[in-house]
Amino acid sequence: MNFPRVLLVLTLASFTAIGADLRVGLIGLDTSHVVAFTELLNTSTHAKHVKGARVVAAFKGGSPDLPSSWNRVEGYTKDLESRFQVRMVESIDALCSQVDAVFLMSVDGRPHLEQLRPVLKARKPVFIDKPLAGSLKDAVEIHRLVKESGVPCFSSSSYRFYESMRDLKAIEIGKLQAAISYGPAEKEPHHPDLYWYGVHATEALFTVMGQGCQSVSRTATDATDVVVGVWKEGRTGTLMGLRTGATPHKVILFGSKAVAEQKGSGDYAPLVQEIVKFLQTGKAPVSMDETLEMFAFMEAADESKRQAGAPVTLKSVLEKATPAR
Repeated sequence: MNFPRVLLVLTLASFTAIGADLRVGLIGLDTSHVVAFTELLNTSTHAKHVKGARVVAAFKGGSPDLPSSWNRVEGYTKDLESRFQVRMVESIDALCSQVDAVFLMSVDGRPHLEQLRPVLKARKPVFIDKPLAGSLKDAVEIHRLVKESGVPCFSSSSYRFYESMRDLKAIEIGKLQAAISYGPAEKEPHHPDLYWYGVHATEALFTVMGQGCQSVSRTATDATDVVVGVWKEGRTGTLMGLRTGATPHKVILFGSKAVAEQKGSGDYAPLVQEIVKFLQTGKAPVSMDETLEMFAFMEAADESKRQAGAPVTLKSVLEKATPAR
């Protein structure tokens, strides 16, 4: 038994027992998610208000070589300060000393590993917004550090918890044989192709398929990616990434008895509800093992593209990204 982890969960549970909100700190104010999540937690009059936690402090972060990061930090900072009275701190260490839990929100996956280290050292439960990391190597290291530390941690896209996704999974289709997930897949040159935005549709695919993908092959054009994964027992999961024209998202399930399609989209509230429940219980709704497999899937897709569409095993890319110890 990991006694420090048990004590941590008991401490957080005590807040719930006495009706106190958990104090949340944000790392990285370069994504619209920081305002959206804070509004759901801090505004009691919001139609979808999530009880149990409150954002109280933040560390700005920001990536100087990524325009979609640095050009948004100050705007979101002012919004958080003026609308929600969130106080700014000068370091992650200072943030951890003032909060019970952390949301690592930086839109750029590259700094996540280094930003996570002091959070784990301080033993603060942490949610990591997508993408988990900016490379499979970093994702492997994050997975290792979280497992070794025993600190509660999970990462997910909001797509996983949309009500429309839950409704889809509740439809009786018999044995799942195949699935298609399509959605936006805008690229960002500092990240592997699918990590930046294709991660959403990838998350949706793994939500219905689960773990067990063995190999991946990819067909890529300027407008579209088609990535086919082969799961255990011959099940197939297809990811279609859309970059031009209309870029909706949907999951289609093919079962032994029926075919079912996702109806509609969703919002952030179900994800934030899951995060608060996670903070209160210490139980992650998504395992780090599954999240790492997702990122290996996307890396294998890149490797397949480099090999003109040849099948690439997830095992091979994970071995390459894992340092010898």
